[in-house]
Amino acid sequence: MSQLDHAAPVPGEPLSRSARAVTRTLGRRWKLPPATGPVRVLRGAGVPMRDGAVLRADVYLPATDGPHPTVLLRSPYGRSGQFTVSFVLPYAARGYAVVIQSVRGTFGSGGEFEPVVNEGHDGQDTVAWLRQQPWFDGRLATLGPSYFAYAQWALALDPPPELKAMVLHIGPHDLAAAGLLDGVPQLLNLSIWTELIAHQERVGTLRGAVRLMTAERRLAPHLQALPLEGLAERFGGNPAPWFDEWIAHPDLADPYWDRYRATQAVHSSTVPALLVGGWQDWFLEQTLYQYRVLRDRGVEVAMTVGPWAHLTLDAAVTTRESLGWLGRHLPVDDDAGTGQRSRVRVFVSGADRWRDLPDWPPATTDRTWYLAPAGGLTDAAPTSPGAGTFFSYDPMDPTPSVGGRVLARGAGRRDNDRLEARADVRTFTTAPLETPVELLGGARIRLFLDSDNPYCDVFLRLCDVDERGRSVNVTDRLVRLDLAEGEEPPSERTVETTLPDTAHRFCAGHRIRLQVSGGAHPRYARNLGAGEPVGRATHGVPTNHRIGHDVSAPSSLSLPVGEPD
Repeated sequence: MSQLDHAAPVPGEPLSRSARAVTRTLGRRWKLPPATGPVRVLRGAGVPMRDGAVLRADVYLPATDGPHPTVLLRSPYGRSGQFTVSFVLPYAARGYAVVIQSVRGTFGSGGEFEPVVNEGHDGQDTVAWLRQQPWFDGRLATLGPSYFAYAQWALALDPPPELKAMVLHIGPHDLAAAGLLDGVPQLLNLSIWTELIAHQERVGTLRGAVRLMTAERRLAPHLQALPLEGLAERFGGNPAPWFDEWIAHPDLADPYWDRYRATQAVHSSTVPALLVGGWQDWFLEQTLYQYRVLRDRGVEVAMTVGPWAHLTLDAAVTTRESLGWLGRHLPVDDDAGTGQRSRVRVFVSGADRWRDLPDWPPATTDRTWYLAPAGGLTDAAPTSPGAGTFFSYDPMDPTPSVGGRVLARGAGRRDNDRLEARADVRTFTTAPLETPVELLGGARIRLFLDSDNPYCDVFLRLCDVDERGRSVNVTDRLVRLDLAEGEEPPSERTVETTLPDTAHRFCAGHRIRLQVSGGAHPRYARNLGAGEPVGRATHGVPTNHRIGHDVSAPSSLSLPVGEPD
């Protein structure tokens, strides 16, 4: 381990006056531990890769004697702006050396950008460079959200001995499963992310943030057009060849996707990990999977899941928890590292409060409601024959998506009233609840469905209806029902699925609602109903559905219900 000459000056330049002011303000506003001292920054350091490419990094150093425990962030989005404010300055001001590096092919780093495929060996080469730095004390943590988090899992495929902790916010380990969530291309999310990457180095930080917040509206005309192939070219900006490739590989078992996965790291790494997720985050299911696998393997893991969507993390909460995890595993001084936390912290929407739990999911009991005529959800199983509810889906006028787990300003829990007023949406609703019902885990749905087209989808959404009748989404899933090759069209399907986990309290006086439709566009690429490849299809075939809810087809909704604290 290198040692810094205490008489030598700390390299780099002081933070700007505005950066120092922001650091102080956020420390107070976010109720962070006291800062340990000023910070200096070394900009544009060159980090050599094994193939000769040089990646650029900014190094933030405590202006105190070193060496220091070091936090590494690897970003495709540049090294300034909100990421620096949220994920660099609070940590450097509290005694950590923080390295934020632009990944290959972005913001001055050499080589060609290919989403996630180079992060394993580039991360290893970056750690090799860290070992030569006099300010590095031999203890390393990784940190960051989304793509940053995937880069952490890629490094953990072969974790270096210096890696003592990982802090993964809203991050995937399997890009394929994220892009084809529920087996269907995530059209809106993939489009917004692709357009962001294609333009981010052509616009400034402020304009880029505005473009991201307006992407859902700006891209809407493009997402209505067919075919989907060539969509990225219509966005303009730098080339994004991956988009058409991803659309052309709809099978998650295709070996094509192997290079987009770091799943093995979840099954082999023993590095202590803090996982931060959001109930409305695109990558929620991967966060929960990471937790279960690490827990079952005996790895030290903790998880916090808030009410957030991908773009709406509460930095006050996440920064405090992240600093606490680093303080435990990479203490800056001898007095640090003594704090304890529960293994799981979840935010219960509806109740609007945090719960500390020993595990996830907690102990629950099932409660079942049955779909009934006239849009009811009742405790009693049906006893009469013949009941059913009809709806249609026209892929050329697709049922729109509202809120949910998207990379857009309109993400998360939203008013569904206009959506539910459409003729192609059906709802089933309980009577007002006499006592609260607290859902802790994944709601299960059993739907008896008769469709006149073997190529179709069903979109299932759980909503909370308040006393005024306002319906707000809680959790949802799309199920693609296309025939497998050689499969005969069924006369009737039994759709059984579990919605993504959540923590939500349906308060007394509220009603529980199950929403059923044939799609959610443009969040999911629409099923055009002709069995054609999703990227090349240009015409649609409508589908008519019948939901059975009689004695022979008792469609139902079951919730794992916990005891309110």
